[in-house]
Amino acid sequence: MTETTITLDFMNPVAFFGVNNQNIELLQKSFPKLKIVARDSNLRIIGDEQEITEFESLINLLIKHHNNTGFLTKEDILLYLDADMEPPTKEEDANNDIIVHCHSGQLVKARTPNQKRLVKSYADNDLIFAIGPAGTGKTYTAVALAVRALKNKEVKRIVLTRPAVEAGENLGFLPGDLKNKLDPYMQPLYDALWDMLPAQKLSQYIEDRVIEIAPLAFMRGRTLDNAVVILDEAQNTSISQMKMFLTRLGRSAKFIVTGDLTQIDLPRNQSSGLTHATKILKDIEGIDFIYLNNKDILRHKLVTKIINAYTAE
Repeated sequence: MTETTITLDFMNPVAFFGVNNQNIELLQKSFPKLKIVARDSNLRIIGDEQEITEFESLINLLIKHHNNTGFLTKEDILLYLDADMEPPTKEEDANNDIIVHCHSGQLVKARTPNQKRLVKSYADNDLIFAIGPAGTGKTYTAVALAVRALKNKEVKRIVLTRPAVEAGENLGFLPGDLKNKLDPYMQPLYDALWDMLPAQKLSQYIEDRVIEIAPLAFMRGRTLDNAVVILDEAQNTSISQMKMFLTRLGRSAKFIVTGDLTQIDLPRNQSSGLTHATKILKDIEGIDFIYLNNKDILRHKLVTKIINAYTAE
């Protein structure tokens, strides 16, 4: 057995350990063979020498991350545990990572390499496809980019849309009019907006149609200028629907298409418009494809394991 002590100099240990030592508890679960004791500004570690060496390497990365960004969350720790990541530099964090400041004080940031690629691609292209499994932040990052553009007056409105394809359920049996039926289906888009905008401001934006949330069929015949337009769940578009949507691109507009090619709910005899688009649009200048993967998943760590299990089936 080996014992070592890591001293956290020049930082608030509570910010590093987490509230009620929640960050330390996460580290302890990740290194069950080690005994980790947090006291004052010290971490005391007891266990096998090789395990302690690995733990110290991780702690050094987390310390660097904390020093460069000013905070350390459980999500940050999980990212360093699950991926071969380098901590962001102060310049990178200041200039690239923060997308939008939420009304709650929370910062929406690009936290993974592929999310950062998505943010950069938005600056360089007018049409971006963000493709990857659940929990990788495709929609959330896209909505954050749209809210930032609206706040900075780069665009006049945001349009969020989804194809009304039922994932094993029947919308027709839901009570109410069309809006009542569709609102639950569009809920993930509302959730992201509620995180980033005060409720009263969001309601006013929706009432004034500065922010519009509508099913894909409502896009037909329109030209969308001066807007950020997000097509979510694009794997459930048909080829003709995807073509219809993409040709709505107007002046001073940005289109972001998000989807998960492993969760197509279309009938077996119908091809996905997203799959088709990845093949025929991949070499067109001004269009970019960002592929996110399991290392970008920021939900509960079990989500990654669940996705891996279904992928391996």
